[in-house]
Amino acid sequence: MTRLVLVRHGQTAWNLEGRAQGHTDVGLDDTGRAQAAALAPYVAAMGPTALWSSDLARARETAGYLAAATGLEVRPDPRLREFDAGERAGLTTAEFAERFPDAHASWQDGHITGHVPGAETIAQVTARMVPALREAWDATAPGDTSVVVAHGACLKVSLLALLGWPEALIGSVRGLDNCGWAVLEADPHGRGIRLASYNETAHPAVHGPDFASDAPVG
Repeated sequence: MTRLVLVRHGQTAWNLEGRAQGHTDVGLDDTGRAQAAALAPYVAAMGPTALWSSDLARARETAGYLAAATGLEVRPDPRLREFDAGERAGLTTAEFAERFPDAHASWQDGHITGHVPGAETIAQVTARMVPALREAWDATAPGDTSVVVAHGACLKVSLLALLGWPEALIGSVRGLDNCGWAVLEADPHGRGIRLASYNETAHPAVHGPDFASDAPVG
């Protein structure tokens, strides 16, 4: 079966604190490194032939564990970055609510960024992410598996776009846990790409604030 495995990076200190990361280059914490180490043999067992990653440190570090387990070279791609969080970057939820009450209210109502000043839109993120994912898919030979390591919010919106699901369904899909993965596979009847599994993990879930996988914290 031809497969594309989409992986969210391991935990960072900012994930744990509920701080929006966006393009801020925060590395993994000890828990995140343990998550990536636990993930690696599961991905290696799928026999991947290619490994792509966001160029941000938390994704590259996670991909490094997968590279060590598979012998593959990591192919960094800036198109796989998280949402730019704009002026929310570095803020906790409480700080976000205090400084941008209207954007925070919009975010609580389900908008993925709350329209905070400077944040990327869903359209902007999918315009760069979906072509990158399609390139990874198209480069995967029949019967092979490729892996992409990226971020929670950008993977969520781009997965829906890649599958052709309406944007209105975004609120009905939870984000991936840290080092959670989703598997896309070729439909055996030639009907394109289908979702085979979602939010699998190789470790007990480590839950920070309940928005941690859905806001542009990455």
